[in-house]
Amino acid sequence: MPPHLGFSDWWGREARKGTPVVVTMENPNYSVVEIEGPEMEEFSSAEKGRGKNAKQFTWVLLLRAHRAANCVAWLANAMLALPRAVSKRLANRSEEKPEKSRLLYKFIRAFVVLSLAVLCLELVAYWKGWHFQRPDLDLHLPEKLEISSWAHGVYISWLGFRAVYIAYPIQILSKFCIVLFVIQSLDRLVLCLGCFWIKFKRIKPTAESDPLKEGSDYKYPMVLVQIPMCNEKEVYDQSISAACQLDWPRDRLLIQVLDDSDDESIRTLIRAEVAKWSQQGVNIVYRHRLVRTGYKAGNLKSAMSCDYVKDYEFVAIFDADFQPSPDFLKRTVPHFEGNPDLGLVQARWSFVNKDENLLTRLQNINLCFHFEVEQQVNGVFLNFFGFNGTAGVWRIKALETSGGWLERTTVEDMDIAVRAHLNGWKFIYLNDVKVLCEVPESYEAYRKQQHRWHSGPMHLFRVCLPAILTSKISAWKKANLILLFFLLRKLILPFYSFTLFCVILPLTMFVPEAELPIWVICYIPVFMSFLNILPAPGSFPFIVPYLLFENTMSITKFNAMVSGLFKLGSAYEWVVTKKAGRSSEPDFQKSIEGLPQFHKQVSDSALTELSKEVKKNSTPRGKRVNKIYKKELALALLLLTAAVRSLLSAQGIHFYYLLFQGVSFLLVGLDLIGEQM
Repeated sequence: MPPHLGFSDWWGREARKGTPVVVTMENPNYSVVEIEGPEMEEFSSAEKGRGKNAKQFTWVLLLRAHRAANCVAWLANAMLALPRAVSKRLANRSEEKPEKSRLLYKFIRAFVVLSLAVLCLELVAYWKGWHFQRPDLDLHLPEKLEISSWAHGVYISWLGFRAVYIAYPIQILSKFCIVLFVIQSLDRLVLCLGCFWIKFKRIKPTAESDPLKEGSDYKYPMVLVQIPMCNEKEVYDQSISAACQLDWPRDRLLIQVLDDSDDESIRTLIRAEVAKWSQQGVNIVYRHRLVRTGYKAGNLKSAMSCDYVKDYEFVAIFDADFQPSPDFLKRTVPHFEGNPDLGLVQARWSFVNKDENLLTRLQNINLCFHFEVEQQVNGVFLNFFGFNGTAGVWRIKALETSGGWLERTTVEDMDIAVRAHLNGWKFIYLNDVKVLCEVPESYEAYRKQQHRWHSGPMHLFRVCLPAILTSKISAWKKANLILLFFLLRKLILPFYSFTLFCVILPLTMFVPEAELPIWVICYIPVFMSFLNILPAPGSFPFIVPYLLFENTMSITKFNAMVSGLFKLGSAYEWVVTKKAGRSSEPDFQKSIEGLPQFHKQVSDSALTELSKEVKKNSTPRGKRVNKIYKKELALALLLLTAAVRSLLSAQGIHFYYLLFQGVSFLLVGLDLIGEQM
């Protein structure tokens, strides 16, 4: 573990009170006494004139030196462990599956080869002393008589070609990306200001009636709970157990377990879990499709076609790893009463494994900003946001009037939300209602999830753009959907992130006439990262890794955006996000305190029986095979090459950024980001 650096002591220095602290060394002859507080003022004033004991001061210095030595030792161990981890990855590597379109990788590879060739030429010019003035001054090109060799002539030709044909297009593209960058940053800033206003004014959606109050005469409507899943052996029990413990009248609640698993052993486990809860008196049914089309949308569509669904007014949806608290329905469904235009109530996600490794911590930053800022601001001021696909309650009438679940994209949740918005339905987001779930712990799972989350919206934009333009909603709502919801936050963000920081920036090291300003590289990105981390204040130590990792993920998001926009082969690719099945029983037990003893006994027995059953049917895990991601490794080589070139121009900020960003791409390319740390 890294040594304690004393930040918490420094942070809390002003908050100390008058408790004396004694730090005693192993040698009993000396001690360092620190006394603060108003009650010790007389003693302090009496000792002030005596001065510090030289031996005590020496011990303080030794303590500081020991702490600094621990820091250096930890850093050294980390640097020594990196080559071992790299060699381990290369020994156990498994390359990416071949894709239908490898144009992006070929482009990056050609770019790397060209950059290495130019770097060699620049190094030769540097060693030979072929220096010229900076491009912002008058560039002096030598005459023919001044050219000493053919290599010198090639270098002079490169300078002329670069200034005439390459610099101007790069400048135009960089200015365009900078404008997009500033616009998107302003959008983030406005969202943060809206969130601050909500906190300041304490704006919060309220229901007309509260069934949690004693003596409430609330009339419980019929609620359907759907749990879609597919081959999720690690977590299937979590959502079933939590849904069966929802505090709602049994005759007003039905739970549908929608199992699309193609593994017979997993289906057997799920059926046994459903049968066990059914024997306890829970109204629960198991459904399995013989024809598995349309992924999750097809599964939900098939379940909604059952005849008994017409008897229900609302439907709550939970993915297999989600664990709603028992009072979830009592805190969400009452918002529909007296609000006939309300179609959706969305709850917030809370993550049981957010501190598992560096990757989960970085995901927690993004998702906290998404829920705390984006969803909350859009819900309060626009009554519209993208449905998160789970942990939400729909009015069944809103689903039916909007066309129901469609299988045309991989983002069925966003699809139904857009169509419901076009039909005039309103949404409410409840930031204080949290549902436990997991985030991916491996980079492979996270990468596939992000690919689907960024290709699906662009595919949906192609499909629903005509419906948006011809809808009867106001021009302001159309502009918000097209310009902000789709273009700015789904298309422009991955485009400029990849183009500006992964292509243009390293290119400007070889074409200094198009050098990017410092505020684009450093000031604005750091400020925006600071804003993103505000909803997760415990993540401030990870602000630099977060900034680097977001730029690293830009290649995946850019590739997904392009595939969805132009409907390439991977645009309709759905891979179930792999779960680890992290236990959150202590948190869940805490949330069900105060419920009847019957529910707690069911939970304990269920966990005991299920653990035995899973151990009996589980197979031992094989050795983990690590992935090698070629695009990330190619970009790592490109950025490190540009970092070497920046040294020749003595560009400090550019060098450090390119170096650390290149190392970040290298770690991700070798699948090191998801390691437990």
